Amino acid sequence: MENIGTGHWIFAGVFTAAFLVFLFWSYRKDARTHALHYGSNLKIILGVVMLLFVIYIFKRL
Repeated sequence: MENIGTGHWIFAGVFTAAFLVFLFWSYRKDARTHALHYGSNLKIILGVVMLLFVIYIFKRL
């Protein structure tokens, strides 16, 4: 961390902020398409998480 100066931290902060703004802007632009094609995605993710949790519990017994 000795070679990381103030300019590097400023660049990292500006880059992160710009990236997040672009990410949210792109998501809002495609939100209707995501809802149409990936509507039940939350159920699938929840099912996978629950399955992994059950496997973890049975492995610990």
